[in-house]
Amino acid sequence: MASHIPALPLPDAPRTDSVFSVLSGFYSLDSNVPGLSKVILNKLNMKDYGEYRATVEGKAKGTSFRNYKEMFKKMEETFEFCASCNTLPANLTEGQTLKRCVKCLNVYYCTKECQRKDWPQHKKVCKKLRLVAIDRLVEWMMFTGDLPFPTEKWTKSAAEVKNWDDWLPMQGDLTPRLDAILSGTNMEKLWQNASRPRPDDSDLHQSLWRIQSEFLSRVLSVGMAVQQFGLDPYAKSLTIHIAGVSHNETMGARLTDYDELNNMFPGHQGIEIVMVGPEVVDGPIMRPPLRAFGPRQRVFISAFKGLYHQFWEELVEKEEAAKPDLVVGFHPGFHASPGLIEGWLPTLLLLRDLDVPTCFTLYSDKELERSLQILLELEVHIEDSGPNPFASQKPEQVQSTPNKTPVHCNSHYIRFQGLLPQEDLEESGVDN
Repeated sequence: MASHIPALPLPDAPRTDSVFSVLSGFYSLDSNVPGLSKVILNKLNMKDYGEYRATVEGKAKGTSFRNYKEMFKKMEETFEFCASCNTLPANLTEGQTLKRCVKCLNVYYCTKECQRKDWPQHKKVCKKLRLVAIDRLVEWMMFTGDLPFPTEKWTKSAAEVKNWDDWLPMQGDLTPRLDAILSGTNMEKLWQNASRPRPDDSDLHQSLWRIQSEFLSRVLSVGMAVQQFGLDPYAKSLTIHIAGVSHNETMGARLTDYDELNNMFPGHQGIEIVMVGPEVVDGPIMRPPLRAFGPRQRVFISAFKGLYHQFWEELVEKEEAAKPDLVVGFHPGFHASPGLIEGWLPTLLLLRDLDVPTCFTLYSDKELERSLQILLELEVHIEDSGPNPFASQKPEQVQSTPNKTPVHCNSHYIRFQGLLPQEDLEESGVDN
């Protein structure tokens, strides 16, 4: 039955740009930000981004698939356009078909000429795009429940775990956990119905780890920010708001998604995670936030559907939700377009004026540079920024421009709090 087939996430990852406008998911493609391609809408017979959003939230009708093969085929078709001239299958001449690169199985060309012309660019990313092609199929394991796999209790303190090289040895041998997924029925269904041969077990082991790392990257980035701001989860309970979340963070979200914080801070006084964004997907986490002290040694997840400054006005100011000890934003993307910065502006000014410790993650050093410039123009006090030691290991393909160098979720971060000191304002030449 189609209704029992777990939905494959549409291949528009990373999904960072649709927070404030149903159109910005399209417009961001012109700003070199991974986002939703109009090709997806054409293939899925959707008229606009609003209909797509309704589909991922389970509110749209007529988008079910008859079987797994049809589902995987439909999703692969969203990548079928010439990487050189952008020609779509519908615009090919009679008898002409798109041919896929035999090495990466990820990009398409309408003619040999286009492929030869594009090769100088494609050869730089061909090997990595092969990994992307594997990962976007194996990621389905997140929706079947096979991933994330269970993690072990930490044998080191949070202060000692500074990067993935410190985290991985605490997990012991991952092989048995990975082999259990590889031999499972869902993995078998995947490669029976995907339009490509099954990779070898070594490739699949690595793919499973990369997808696991993306899931944990968000949690560990939150824990890193807790430490960097000097917050003490053993002295008091902490309330942490995740601002600007979309369906990317909340589709299929479970109440246990942030339980790695229990391993990071064993015996803590209680941690509340409040997911706030206009595209929060209905599910178990859709429950009211706590008003006061949370349960000890547990992580409590709640959610609010709306913009962050609206959440603050409607709940925090009325003491229906606790004030945050920390705000985190995963890939806010406000650098991408005027519409996005306009949507984020009330939140950025609120965080600045109320002196809220805040940490944002970003996809690349270029996004970091542009975001820092915007925050400086807003006279925000930047405390730190740079590469994230817990960046996702899974490469992400820019949907509309596949031969751009893939990016990684949470690869960089910015940590800021309050207003830029007056002496720094004068030195930087910022006009009050």
